[in-house]
Amino acid sequence: MTYKHFETQAVRIAESASNQREHSAPIYLSSSFTFESAEEARQMFSEEIQGNIYSRYANPNTSDLIAKVCAAEGTETGVTTASGMAAMFGSMAALLSQGDHVLASRSLFGSTHQLLTRVFPKWGISHTYGDISEINNWERLITPKTRMIFIETPSNPGLEIIDLEFIAKLANAHNLILVVDNCFATPYLQQPAKWGAHIVTHSATKFIDGQGRVLGGLILGEKKYIDDVQFFMRHTGPSLSPFNAWVLAKSMETLAVRMDRHCENALKIAEYFQDSVDLEFVKYPFLASHPQYHLAKKQMKHGGGIITLTIKGGLERAKRFIDELQMITVTANLGDSRSIITHPASTTHSKLSEEERERVGILNGLVRLSVGLEHVDDIVMDIERALERSR
Repeated sequence: MTYKHFETQAVRIAESASNQREHSAPIYLSSSFTFESAEEARQMFSEEIQGNIYSRYANPNTSDLIAKVCAAEGTETGVTTASGMAAMFGSMAALLSQGDHVLASRSLFGSTHQLLTRVFPKWGISHTYGDISEINNWERLITPKTRMIFIETPSNPGLEIIDLEFIAKLANAHNLILVVDNCFATPYLQQPAKWGAHIVTHSATKFIDGQGRVLGGLILGEKKYIDDVQFFMRHTGPSLSPFNAWVLAKSMETLAVRMDRHCENALKIAEYFQDSVDLEFVKYPFLASHPQYHLAKKQMKHGGGIITLTIKGGLERAKRFIDELQMITVTANLGDSRSIITHPASTTHSKLSEEERERVGILNGLVRLSVGLEHVDDIVMDIERALERSR
């Protein structure tokens, strides 16, 4: 049965089932599965019939998670991975060959930047970065060797928004694969496939889990591409554990409720601090001052759970501010039920040069706030007190 609304799909779609009539899906902690006969084993390995063979290939819990997220994203099929970065790597490595070229948005997560600049060049795969401010010029960056466009929107941590409709048309016009990292938005706030993306990736570790418990990644999209991804992942082995898949599938059931509160809190905080004398700038997709505000409103349901605050006084003031926080957690994760603060220039994006960071707006005074589910007044109070004490 199909369901009209996201919330119902997330709760009611389930692939895994045993003969025990359980109401909640069990965890299938088995490395392998049995066959009725030698002939059935042969048929499964030859893919004449479908079934579970080995948990590196598939497991009822990973199948359950894929079913839920594909329904949410509007994609045909998908693959689970052991982490978000395994998903970013696999979405490119499975589909690119020596000599291929990737056109990527300059504003990328630090580890994705490392893949493009330090890992893939070893395989003869090159890249070019395009600036979001010059998106109308991206077509001239496409070469005869370009095979893929890879983007994040909103970007980590700069919260830059890319026009999905425009980029999808560009990719299709040049027969390129469009891959969109949808981690910050989640399937609840944005569905890139509906705008024309061929592949959607996630670090499920973040908002999809939502409580900082497990690692996981997802690669979703059109079957003709995911078949190649499936083959690559099956034989390279970055498999998601059944337990982590079970946790993430259960987390999908509360994603809409959680994201509504994350977004509600984030917008209130952004509005409260946008005129603060202690801040150079507050950036949030649904704040009218955001450079791509109208685009964000067009392609996102809400503005997400991430805010950036650029603190007057640069690096030293930013460090003092972080140290003065009493409730908000200092860690490199995001998307948790608890509010989290990070200084990207010295942590997640520290491997970029200062010039590279400045080009994507990661200034020394910028902090990334992942807004949690606490009462908004308590989050505001903690930030306000830390700003005052850091002066």
